[in-house]
Amino acid sequence: MRSYAQTVLFTAVGSPLIYLYAMGVGLASLVDGNLGGNAVNGVSYLVFLAPALLSSSAIAVASEEFTYPIMLGFKWNPTFFGMNASSIQPGQIVNGILISVAARMLLTCAIFYVFMLVFGAVPGALGFIAVPVALLTGLAFGALVMAYTATLKDDTGQLAMLQRFVVLPMTLFSGTFFPLDLLPPYLQWIGWISPLWHGTELSRVFAYGRPEPIWLSVVHVLYLTALLAIGWFWARRLTLRRLNK
Repeated sequence: MRSYAQTVLFTAVGSPLIYLYAMGVGLASLVDGNLGGNAVNGVSYLVFLAPALLSSSAIAVASEEFTYPIMLGFKWNPTFFGMNASSIQPGQIVNGILISVAARMLLTCAIFYVFMLVFGAVPGALGFIAVPVALLTGLAFGALVMAYTATLKDDTGQLAMLQRFVVLPMTLFSGTFFPLDLLPPYLQWIGWISPLWHGTELSRVFAYGRPEPIWLSVVHVLYLTALLAIGWFWARRLTLRRLNK
């Protein structure tokens, strides 16, 4: 990752600065100006939005690292086959990718959280727990994306469609910019199955003490963990099958 470390750091610093200022400060001033300082869930719009943007940053890293780099390793510059020709096993390749992406994701989320503190968007004493929650959210989504990418023999637009028809709707309909219950009932199911909604809701519990039944917090953790386990297992199976042909 040293070869593009500058890009990683630039996006890790630039994204929270731009998003928190534009959405959390610029848009928040309009929302709070019309609805008051306790505009959403009894807190300011900036405090409400910041945990969602934190989880979204992990999703952004996942959608970047688990798509085209995976295609690169299998097809465009098939380094995975070179690794497999050594004593490294396919499952170890998958584990190594998850660990390396988790390291970048953790750095990105930690920097984002620092900017949340700078902007005064974390009133809760346990707000720092939102960072590992965001990490779990990103890995839960990313493991599934990695497994899906491992099924592709050629990229004929599938990864671009993944961004447009999965990542973008997930961002818009996961209670990110407004509470999920404001959506019509026939659209709320998108949030219920979205890892971003589960991660965002759990992050808000720690970031500002959003009231939530303990059983629902447990459901968030179990759901994200299950997605990560399924994606990890699926990716290992597919990688083993593909590299050993």
